[in-house]
Amino acid sequence: RSLANGPEIILMDEPFGALDSQTRSVMQQLLLGIWEKEHKTVLFVTHDIDEALYLGEKVYVMSARPGRIIDTIPVDFAHPRSYELSTEPAFVELKRRIQHSLHAEVHRALSSAA
Repeated sequence: RSLANGPEIILMDEPFGALDSQTRSVMQQLLLGIWEKEHKTVLFVTHDIDEALYLGEKVYVMSARPGRIIDTIPVDFAHPRSYELSTEPAFVELKRRIQHSLHAEVHRALSSAA
C-alpha cells in the first residue's frame, strides 16, 4: 500500500518490531527486494542494530532527549545482502561502533539526570 501512490520517500517506524524472528527475517528480505527493484528512499526507524546494518545504507544514531543525530555511519555492504553478512568483520566493527555511541549517550543522559 505504501508504494501505491509512487512516493519518493517511504517512512517506516518500527514496522517489524512486533514480529517473531522468522517472520521478521522474511519481511526484511521482502523490503530489501522492493528497495532493490524500486530504488525508493526509505526512512526506517529501528532499535535493532543488526536490522539497521542489514537493511540500511546509512545509520543515524540518535541522542536521548532532545533527540538529535550524534553519529552518522555509512553502511557500504554490497547488494544483494544475505544473513551471512552479520558474521563479517566489517559488520561486527560497525555494530561495535554503534554500541559504543549508544552506551556513551546513555551514560551522558544518566549523568545529566543525576
